[in-house]
Amino acid sequence: MKKFVLSLIFFLTSCQTTYQAPTDFTYQEIETSFFKIASWQKITSKNAPYKIYIEGDGYAFNANGLPTTNPTPKSTFLRQIAFNDPSKNVVYLARPCQYISDEKCEKKYWTTARFSEKVISSEADAAYQTAQKNNVIFIGFSGGAQVAGLVAVLNKNINTKKIITIAGNLDHQTWTKSFNLKPLDESLSLSDYKQEFLRLPQIHYVGTADTTVPLKITKDFIGSAAPIIEVQGATHNNGFEGIYQQIYAQD
Repeated sequence: MKKFVLSLIFFLTSCQTTYQAPTDFTYQEIETSFFKIASWQKITSKNAPYKIYIEGDGYAFNANGLPTTNPTPKSTFLRQIAFNDPSKNVVYLARPCQYISDEKCEKKYWTTARFSEKVISSEADAAYQTAQKNNVIFIGFSGGAQVAGLVAVLNKNINTKKIITIAGNLDHQTWTKSFNLKPLDESLSLSDYKQEFLRLPQIHYVGTADTTVPLKITKDFIGSAAPIIEVQGATHNNGFEGIYQQIYAQD
């Protein structure tokens, strides 16, 4: 209990918010192959599918474009979607170095190496420890979409039933070139596993007003292989309220 209280205090202070997880969610720190991963879990039927929400890149850069010292997201966007999901098994899975302090954390793991082998294997390990052999539906937000895709295609021990993305960055190579950003040259790329990825059941929600990960990048990557739902007027993390029930209904 003491560990939980301390973790919750850190969660509230690091995010600079008073938003709290519902009482039916339990905070857990998952020890993985490399990183310790923060998670909030509501598990009520161990044989039902597991809905695993994977956080975006968080507060990786400040307003001046410089890497931060703590990538914990300031936005509660994905947490609120996950915490209101009425499904039997719901897991909010943070990215490495979000919410908790880990001696292995280096800035590269939320910048150029944000999708590195160590990051992806740690996320996969956390997902497998949680769901075991049960079906998994991944819901990836922003950079969490890239993580979900890489976890699914590189880890056959995880029974990925479906991938759902919200404002997902599925092609970071095109994305960095489009914005003249430094390449994520220490990261894996879903583009290298594109055909295998596109064979998985999936659906993508993209805001028509999203200037962070523009609709065109998703369309060019997915083509006609899977449904792309254009959410009118939605930006990168606002205006998606109309799709929440669609996500909750996925099982």
